Parts: sequence; C-alpha cells; structure tokens
Amino acid sequence: MTGEAVAAHRASAARVAARLVVTPDGIIGPVAIEIDEGGLIRQIAPVADAPDRTILPGFVDIQVNGIDDIDVAHARGADWDRLDDLLLDQGTTTWLPTLVTAPLERYPARLERIAEAAARPPNVRPSIAGAHLEGPFLGAAPGAHRPDWIRPIDLAWLAALPPVVRMVTLCPQDPLAADAARLLVSRGITVSLGHSRADAAQAARVVDAGATAITHLFNAMGALHHRHPGIAAVALTDDRLSVGLIADGVHVHPTMLRLAVAAKGAGRIVLVTDAVAWRAGTAGEIRLALDADGAPRLADGTLAGSALAMPTAVRRLVVECGSSLPDAAAAASTNPARLIGLADRGAIAVGQRADLVALNDAYAVQAVWLGGHRVR
Repeated sequence: MTGEAVAAHRASAARVAARLVVTPDGIIGPVAIEIDEGGLIRQIAPVADAPDRTILPGFVDIQVNGIDDIDVAHARGADWDRLDDLLLDQGTTTWLPTLVTAPLERYPARLERIAEAAARPPNVRPSIAGAHLEGPFLGAAPGAHRPDWIRPIDLAWLAALPPVVRMVTLCPQDPLAADAARLLVSRGITVSLGHSRADAAQAARVVDAGATAITHLFNAMGALHHRHPGIAAVALTDDRLSVGLIADGVHVHPTMLRLAVAAKGAGRIVLVTDAVAWRAGTAGEIRLALDADGAPRLADGTLAGSALAMPTAVRRLVVECGSSLPDAAAAASTNPARLIGLADRGAIAVGQRADLVALNDAYAVQAVWLGGHRVR
C-alpha cells in the first residue's frame, strides 16, 4: 500500500458526494452518501450539487489468478501489497485469490499464504474473502490447465481444506461430484461447475446437491447443442445457478454475452476477470504469453486467463450487451458478493459497507473508498 493511501485511510470519508450514484433501486443523484464510524452507509441524501462522477459499489472479483507481474500461487510478502494496489487501480474492493490445477501437495502452503494475506489489517486494502480453487478436480475440458495434474475427486482432501477456502470449481462428470458438493456446501463453501463436457443430467445432479455457480460460462465446456444439452444449457435454464462471464471481448462473443444476460436476468450474471500474471507469464505452473488480441494464451494458442480489468467488463456489458448500468454494477458487485455469502457489501444501501468506486464517463476509475476511507 502506498504511503498516500495509508495516510488517506486514517480519516474517514464521512461523506461522499456524486452527481450520479448507482443503487439497487436505480441511478439517483446528485446525492451524498453519509458513512458512520464503522464504515457503513448511514444514509443517502439529496444535495444541491456534487462532483461530476458516477459512484458504484466496489467491485467483487471471485476469480483472480494474478495480475500484471504477480501470480497469486507464488505471491509472498510485498507481492500482496502490489496486488492490493493493482486491484484498487481497477476499483476492486473484495476478491478471491484463485489457484489453478497443481499437485495436491502444493496447495497447503499456497493456501496458508493466502490466509496470512487475508489476515492483514482491513480498510487500507481490498478484502480477501477467501480462496477459489479452480482445480484440480476438473474434467475433459481442461482449457489451459495441465491435464496430467487433473485428478478424480478426493473427498478426504476436500474435507480437510482450511477455512480460507471460499469457492471450489468441480467437474460434474466425476462420480463423486454430488457427494463433494454436499460436503463443501455443508462447510459454507460455494460450489461451481466447470472445465467439463458433462451432459445435462450429470450437471443437474450436482446442482441438486448444492452447486450454485458456473465457472466462466461457455469457456472450457461443451458447446450448446439442441439434442445434447450440457453444462451451458443447464446454466442458462436453471434459476438456481449464477454464471461467471469473462467480458473481455475475446473469451465470449458479444452475441453470447447477450444470450446469457437475456436468459439469466440481472440477478444471476457474475462478471469475473479470470486475470493472470500476464507480464510474469504464469498462472501457477502454467506458462503463457500475451497474444496480439490482448489475451494470454498457451504456446498452442489455448486461452489462459485474461488481462481484463473489471471496469472494462462493466463497460462491455453496458455498451455491447445493452445492459443498464445498475444491472452491470450488480454483475460486478452485488451478485458475486451474494454468491459467496457476503451480505454486508456489494450494494450502495443503508447498512452496507461503504466500499465504493467512482467512474468517469469513459469508465475509468477516479476514486476508491474502503469502508468509507478513500484509498485512491
């Protein structure tokens, strides 16, 4: 955290005004957001004049493998401070460090480092709400994950996961997938389906067992087919499921983004960056490089995460899909927060954490507040 940011957090914002503020009930303004000493929104009141900016709830990104030059799997010490700064630059105030497929013995140390990073003092850095394990219990659509490290579900290993784990992606084709979902849900861990060519019945079985999410819809799964529906079809038609979308203009065509939005409605779309340490050229043990289209890829051209920032994803949802700004804000904040069980943030409303991001008309970040403290 920069010296300026640390100094800024010492004085509560108390009051944040804007010409436009995005709330669950729509866009209002000009208003002032009044914040109490605990960093919660006390009231939202009309004012005669306010700065020319639009304030949204701080973004909640539930799939971040790394950013720029820092890979989550290998982050240590000051690397976490660097990740804090990179996240704040894009308005992300809560996130899930994400670990891709690796040998089982490598996870404990990495999860311990994530837990230590999450335990650092709050209100000067984005909150780490837990870890997302995207692997190793995946299936026949590995994407960029190393197939030789993908393995069948190990229930004993899942039962022994430390409390820092908040979300796990599973392959529904595994015979133990439903048992794994029930086990994880009983521990308060969100279960997502992905990296699989499961049929509709296999996917529905694990949804019945408690899975509530789809990891990066349309990517690393079977295509939509009118006689052989798979995970994507179940994702679009089952109201119990929220769907992650990588809106970087490469992973998902705008037409398919519009299909997902039309099918799921505003409350079940979850924008994720799936960002990787593209400058470092790694995601865990995966080696990658930035392609001419701006997306990281393996040497064979396989997509390997993204270099996406959340404000760009919000802009694409509005500009390319015709979503309203409140719906796009919900997809970047409210919906992911609720998906992983966070009821205290993700919306600008009385009683919610004052985690806020101000954007200009070009969707560039102007300012960020954490619990009412300005840190950008």
